[in-house]
Amino acid sequence: MTIFEQESMFSTGNAEPAQISRNAVPPVSALETAFPAGLVSAAAERESWRKEVHRPATHTHKWWAQRLGSVFRGILAAAVAESEQDAVECYSNALRLEDLVVCDPFAGSGTTLAEAAKLGAKVVGRDINPVATLVQRQALAQWDLARLESVYKQVEARVRRDIDELHRDKHGRTVLYYFWVALAQCPHCPPSSPPVELFSRYVFAQHAYPKKYPNSKAICPHCHAVEIVNVVEDKQIECGSCRQVSSLTGPVNRAVMTCQQGHETKVLDSLGDQPPKMRMYAKQVLSNDGTRLYEPIDEFDIALYEKAVRLLAEQAEHLVLPAGTLDDGYNTRQAIRWNYREWKHFFNARQLYSMGLLGSAIRDLDSSPEREALATLFSGVLEFNNLFCSFKGEGTGAVRHMFSNHVLKPERTPLEAHPWGTPVSSGSFSTLYKSRILRAWEYKQQPHDLVPVDGKPERAFNLSVPLSLQLGSAEDLQHQRSSAYVQCGSSASFDLPNNSVDLVITDPPFMDNVHYSELADFFHAWLRQIQPFDDYPTDVGTTRHTEEVQSADPGEFGHAIAAVWKECARILKPSGILAFTFHQARIAGWIELVKALETAGLVVTAVQPVKAEMSTSTIKSSAANPSNLDSIVVCRQADQVTSALPTTASAVRKRAVTALRECLDAGITVGYADVESVIRGSVLALHTLPDCTASLEELSIDAEREVFKAATELNVEPKKSSREAGRS
Repeated sequence: MTIFEQESMFSTGNAEPAQISRNAVPPVSALETAFPAGLVSAAAERESWRKEVHRPATHTHKWWAQRLGSVFRGILAAAVAESEQDAVECYSNALRLEDLVVCDPFAGSGTTLAEAAKLGAKVVGRDINPVATLVQRQALAQWDLARLESVYKQVEARVRRDIDELHRDKHGRTVLYYFWVALAQCPHCPPSSPPVELFSRYVFAQHAYPKKYPNSKAICPHCHAVEIVNVVEDKQIECGSCRQVSSLTGPVNRAVMTCQQGHETKVLDSLGDQPPKMRMYAKQVLSNDGTRLYEPIDEFDIALYEKAVRLLAEQAEHLVLPAGTLDDGYNTRQAIRWNYREWKHFFNARQLYSMGLLGSAIRDLDSSPEREALATLFSGVLEFNNLFCSFKGEGTGAVRHMFSNHVLKPERTPLEAHPWGTPVSSGSFSTLYKSRILRAWEYKQQPHDLVPVDGKPERAFNLSVPLSLQLGSAEDLQHQRSSAYVQCGSSASFDLPNNSVDLVITDPPFMDNVHYSELADFFHAWLRQIQPFDDYPTDVGTTRHTEEVQSADPGEFGHAIAAVWKECARILKPSGILAFTFHQARIAGWIELVKALETAGLVVTAVQPVKAEMSTSTIKSSAANPSNLDSIVVCRQADQVTSALPTTASAVRKRAVTALRECLDAGITVGYADVESVIRGSVLALHTLPDCTASLEELSIDAEREVFKAATELNVEPKKSSREAGRS
């Protein structure tokens, strides 16, 4: 019997779910003793494939760790339940937490806040990054649909015609996309020599399923005519315009380019001290009958672009334009090496002018939650309208956004989209208004959740209260004038009284090099010109902060996160729980985490496995040992632990194996990296127990032994790396 086949009041077919009210955290919760890992993970698995559909309120804008709402609903339900069956009932029915205060010190896109608010709890959110704070505010804020539509139409009336005029062909048809290629001068050839067009292949538009739909579009390298090629059968381009025959392979192979004279040069060595120049070579036109046509660039297109250059120069002082330079960092270094040193370098002149018009129209609106929503939408559109975007192909969303990788990766063949767009556009202001803002508004009026119905996770609409909150201050929250307090700042210092929070539920950064602030600065360069909400920082050029909890250095990571855990312990009620999701490939990360919890006077009472957020991540799936699970680390203040806890590595392994097997029984993939992370965390957490005499070094050795035993019991083997596979 799977966990979904357990009887619950919702899944037995009742039309109306049971109303369950909980106003306190029990001394021993199901989150610590009997978390329904299989049920929650199965719902989360389904959610993970279309997070923006199942939880649109927290997906109005890009953030880099957008967690699964089903997981955090499950954590909240189990934290107030006393048994596994009780946790299942709380998860699957209309649970209400009206008297509880839930805090997230690493609020990110607002998943914890939204899930807690849907259950009627008061919520406190803090994040050190203002872009994240903006996203959280949209998840909770009260939008009036009539006002939202009104301000959208005001913006449309002010800018759409001007933007449309810059995205048309000589026949007046809308140009959906312009295709560009970066240029580089061969350092071995005379300066007057033609530049190298940095194509790796001349096929620029093919279907997402090329074996089924092999006809694709290629550019002739001699005359720039657009030709149809069969990517399955053809090896060459036979140009019908200039009669030249060319290879489908371009002059760039990995990091090396070859000029017409045969000189091989690293692309980076040919760029000089400026970002690469670009050349338009093709466009996709929307014909009058709705078909999409690929055509070469003509004189009209070039003249129209030059018009955009002039308009930008003439009107720059009236436009919202990105300000600031890139600071060196792990995520910015690649862009800087390509000489993208200012944020304005990420856009061509037409993009700057069009987005500048759009931003200024939003900037000039009267302050309101609806203006803030459009500012968030504007910022989100930037992700799809810059020179780091590329063409995904036919049969899918056309624009591959710039954050497909966790670095700012320069694009040699960028795609320029129509930023206002049409109903068939990808990543435009008009289409994202519908798919992000209106979808979020609809969801917030009537939230839906994934719960067990006849053994499978299905969508239910009548479990949660609407997400339509009046955001207030800490004082407003304390005096019942508001049920949500969201602020940008360091979580090492809250403006909340001692013992004022029932649950701290969060997802902290883990120990690595991905600094979200380095990436968020791309948006901040524009948002600081608009100031979407009153406290948004406009006087600083970066969202980086000295108190960020993000570092690959164990000592720095441990010191920063310890300060946050100490503050969480201060504001937590004696009966409260701190619980967070965590995954760490390096054992050093777990060691520093445990030391930080000890510093804060917290004891780990349980480590539970649960589905992680990224089923579709190519970064995760391509790893030698991809991870699919997070660990939920559950803590209480040391003097509040009232039940006996497992005290040996063997005992915590057995408990973890039971929970991991429950995930397997629910159809969740459990890999070696998951077993490794959950067992390591469980064993190392023993060090937080007051009576533990083993050192962290000794527990580390025990953990590796228990990982092997657990993997054997679960019949999970480590995947071989590609190098190891080649040797075997």
